[in-house]
Amino acid sequence: MRRWQDHLPALQRRLALPQTSLQLCLLGMLGGLIAALLIICFRLAIIGIQGFFLEHTDDFASIDAELRWLLPLGGAACIGLIALFTGYKHYRLGIPFVIHRIKTAYGVMPFRNTLSQFFGGVVALASGFSVGREGPSVHLGAYGASTVGRYLKLPYNSVRILAGCGIAAGISASFNTPLAAMIFVMEVVLREYRIHVFIPIMLASVVGAMATQLVFGTDRELAALDIISLSVWHFPYLILCGVIFGAVAWFFNSNMMRLLTLFKKWPLLLRLALAGMVTALVGYLIPEAMGAETGAIQFAINSPTAIHLLLLILAGKMILTLFAIGLGVPGGIIGPVFGIGVVLGTILAIVPALIVDNSSNAGTYAVLGMAGMMAATLHAPLAALVAVLELAANQHIILPAMLVIVTAYVTTVQFFNNKSIFLMQLDFMQLPYKLSPADDVLQKVGVLAVISQEYQVLDNPDEQTVLASLDTLQPPTQLIIKRQTSDSLQFFTAQYDISLTLTGESAVQYTSIQGLSHQSTMAEVFAILEDEREGLVYIYQDDPAHPIGIIRWDQLRALLTKQNNLL
Repeated sequence: MRRWQDHLPALQRRLALPQTSLQLCLLGMLGGLIAALLIICFRLAIIGIQGFFLEHTDDFASIDAELRWLLPLGGAACIGLIALFTGYKHYRLGIPFVIHRIKTAYGVMPFRNTLSQFFGGVVALASGFSVGREGPSVHLGAYGASTVGRYLKLPYNSVRILAGCGIAAGISASFNTPLAAMIFVMEVVLREYRIHVFIPIMLASVVGAMATQLVFGTDRELAALDIISLSVWHFPYLILCGVIFGAVAWFFNSNMMRLLTLFKKWPLLLRLALAGMVTALVGYLIPEAMGAETGAIQFAINSPTAIHLLLLILAGKMILTLFAIGLGVPGGIIGPVFGIGVVLGTILAIVPALIVDNSSNAGTYAVLGMAGMMAATLHAPLAALVAVLELAANQHIILPAMLVIVTAYVTTVQFFNNKSIFLMQLDFMQLPYKLSPADDVLQKVGVLAVISQEYQVLDNPDEQTVLASLDTLQPPTQLIIKRQTSDSLQFFTAQYDISLTLTGESAVQYTSIQGLSHQSTMAEVFAILEDEREGLVYIYQDDPAHPIGIIRWDQLRALLTKQNNLL
């Protein structure tokens, strides 16, 4: 029986093509499983730590006030130690950093950065900071799934898809929302819809949901909300609610950026200490505002008519989230946005409740608040719609949710010029996330999909051997000259040069060429050849001294012309 490594070259060539394949689907499911296992360990660690001092997970109102204010202070100190251990230069966190790595490094995540995200996220969530678990989950998922591609030395275009699979599985394993996780990856992270990407990500999301259901069950966080069908007379008011959600999203995003700008020159340890003090102070007074989103959501479910307390929780949740994320506490923003949206929606439900003297609509408005805030804050309207549908498990929410989402999104974009909070953070951190049209096309094609065998290699030949070989070559076959000494290795192309022949000099022109790993994509080829718009590169498997093929400029040009008519 042949060893599995013997099948790798064929697998690598297959995955270099931007096409749907059974192999990529199976690898996506494997990556999704690894990602889900990492997220399960992450969640169990949080639950295990909180079990020492909380009666119920994320319920910080159940403990004494004296302990409640000590938790975030101790948590901030632990996060600082973790950052010190892993290295401050590796302290890049959350979904914005993952988007940056997807666009510029094919989703390959640094190991020490991942360690900081795992342990820092566990401490932050266990100690009551108002951050979400999806931030570390996205990071861990991308790392776990992309590791499969790196271990098998797959083309980077397929490693990027595997990273997307891990992200989908991570979100699915965090919220038990496989469909919303898949849409979120396509809409926010990858920002594209292609069938060969869509299918493996869908499968990975399913695997993530199945794995988390085996451990945590099938309960959904919003299942306790009483969601009823709204009559048509609610719809004009829902438009007003959408406008309010859009305005609040702008307020949230703009103040987040103000905090990032205000404290950007502060040392990390001082920022974490300030975040711990703010969380301790607000949490001492408003314990329901602490944690990811569970405390705020549970209070909204149990006390939908306590408007004064809901307003207090809303203010506290906004403050804690802004200071936690703005000052660099590891964690995500989606969970707290869910909590803010649910509380705000419950507050807005008081108007129809006063008209009909009935608060039964509070649950429906709570879910609509979550949808509107997610759409306007993250600029993910489709993911928001699918998320509320899955979390609420009630089809009556679809039509009003669509109305609220569209209104909130249009309001925040057109009237407040609000951008996605992720893109705003990327711009602030000066992390590139935009690709040129050519790179966007070429990153999806591995070099093994275009590689040519039309070449001949001569090892340290003399001039007569080169001339004899050139006389026998038939275009487009290329002559590659390998010059190797004890301390250097160089490759050249050799071809006749008519201009040199006319001057009486050597008729052979030698041009240095660069090599690329077989994992590279056509984007790396373009980066090398775009200035001269001619020439070629050679491709190697493991050893740069042994080419396995070449790629010429005319092949690259033909690919671009065929794909997008870019040249």
